[in-house]
Amino acid sequence: MPKGAATGLILLGLAAVDFHSAFGQQTKPAFVREFKWPSPPGSTFPEGEWEKVKSPQTADYSSAKLDALRIWLKTLNTTGMLVVVSGRVLFEYGDVAQVSKIASVRKSVLGMLLGNYVVSGKINLQKTVKELGLDDLEKFVPIEERATLQNLIMSRSGVYFEDDSNAPRKGSRAPGVFFYYNNWDFNAAGTAFEKLTGRNIYDALETDLARPIGMQDYDRAKQKKIQTVPEHLISVHPEYAMYLSTRDMARLGLLMLRQGKWKDVDVLPKNWVDYLTTVHTPAAETGPTPSYGPSRWGYGALWWVWDAPLGTTSANWSEFTGSYTAMGTDGQYITVIPLYDMVVAHKNANIDQTPDRDVSALQYQTILQMLLDAHCDGGCR
Repeated sequence: MPKGAATGLILLGLAAVDFHSAFGQQTKPAFVREFKWPSPPGSTFPEGEWEKVKSPQTADYSSAKLDALRIWLKTLNTTGMLVVVSGRVLFEYGDVAQVSKIASVRKSVLGMLLGNYVVSGKINLQKTVKELGLDDLEKFVPIEERATLQNLIMSRSGVYFEDDSNAPRKGSRAPGVFFYYNNWDFNAAGTAFEKLTGRNIYDALETDLARPIGMQDYDRAKQKKIQTVPEHLISVHPEYAMYLSTRDMARLGLLMLRQGKWKDVDVLPKNWVDYLTTVHTPAAETGPTPSYGPSRWGYGALWWVWDAPLGTTSANWSEFTGSYTAMGTDGQYITVIPLYDMVVAHKNANIDQTPDRDVSALQYQTILQMLLDAHCDGGCR
């Protein structure tokens, strides 16, 4: 465990946060998990280009173990990976400037975009889908009409469709009581964002995030929504697909790690990162467990959150305490590991191209573990 981690664990706690005053007229969760991870001395932000560590050893990491990780990555479908420690690049693999679809990582980016508009009052998370005019081709039943925007971003809307054989029966779950990872929730939340702000989601991405944190590769012209073709149309709410580079994904992760602050500017409002990364759905309630064992990622609000019990020692899982991640199909990830002051951005640009080209959740978790195992804890030579 890196120096200062013990202090971080001591300061770990569940602290009440007044969301009524902080985020306007919202119903607040009872508690928000707050992690007080001080930024290490000498931490920085990238300017035009990312600064690199002088050598892994100067950052207290083993070159040999990172070389072993690089060799293993060559056997996977990873196309780009950037590991940032204290704002500097520790490890780089593949083409980190390549822009490609980030799949469900887009949902976590939407979560970041929401914050300033919630604080300003333009977005009220307690508005219902009926009040927001989110009616779809398949009409809401009365119980579904009560689902709020907050329910949507926690994937607890209770809105289900007849063509989804994996979903609970329509009208069988009240909003807020049951987690079901449902793309309808997320796509409808994107529609609500545009309705309430009067802004195109990609324009907001450019002005609210890309420019303030100096994204190197953001291209507004490459962003496009994906709507089901008319003859197979099942929803009026399109997928707001996003196309970013690995190194720009890492900037988003660093912004989250720094609690929404970029240098001296509050790009995200105070406490918003805590809100997004509070466990609202424990890992045990997120659905069927993967074949390799129980999942340790619970769900917050549009971000996945590490949910292993404090003190867990199996596979060094305690070292992930306080971590959270954005996940996208086939191997798109932005992971923040506060105990190591680390951000990991991982990309598989072969998404949607050929079968069997994914980077599995087990493979990615192994990547993360290899990174943490490369830390020397003061013992690098």
